[in-house]
Amino acid sequence: MELCWRGAELTDVPNMQAIADRIHVDLPERPEVLVEKLRLFPQGVQVLCAGAQIVGYGLAHPWMLHRPPVLDAFLTELPGHADCLHIHDVAVLPDFRGRKALPSYMEAIAKLAHAMSISRLALVSVYDTDPLWARFGFRVVMPDAALSAKLRCYGATANYMVCDLGAGAVG
Repeated sequence: MELCWRGAELTDVPNMQAIADRIHVDLPERPEVLVEKLRLFPQGVQVLCAGAQIVGYGLAHPWMLHRPPVLDAFLTELPGHADCLHIHDVAVLPDFRGRKALPSYMEAIAKLAHAMSISRLALVSVYDTDPLWARFGFRVVMPDAALSAKLRCYGATANYMVCDLGAGAVG
C-alpha cells in the first residue's frame, strides 16, 4: 500500500495521539499540545496515510534556534522573527518505516522552510536517532547550560541538532 503525507485536521488528533502514546511511551504529551500546534501552524502538521489509515505524523513550526520548546508545554504563540523551522516530532508506526516516508516528509519541510525564507531546520533527537537525522544533514550542537536544561525533559539521550538548508542538505 502506498504511503502519502497530507495536511492534518482536528479530526486526526486522536489518531496522532494514539501513535504518540505508542511510540513515545517515556515522552508523553497531552492531546491539547498537538491541537495547539495544529492551530498555530497548520501547514507544519501532517499525517502519514496508508489508504484511509493514519500511520504516522509530523509536527513542525517556526521557532528560535537553540531554544527548543519544553516537552508537553504550550507554545502560546509563534515568534515574530523565527530563525528556524523546528521539527517537534516525526513518528511513524514500526510496520510502515523504511518505506521512504521520512525522506518525503523532510523534503516537504525543507520546501516549507524555503518558502518562508528560513534557512535552518532544528530538532531534538531522542532515542539515539542522531545517525538517522545526520543522513538528512543535521549536526549535533554542543549545548550550553540553558540548552542542556531544556533538553532534560526529552530524556537522557536527547541531542539538539541543526540542519543548514543552504548547505544542500535534506531532499
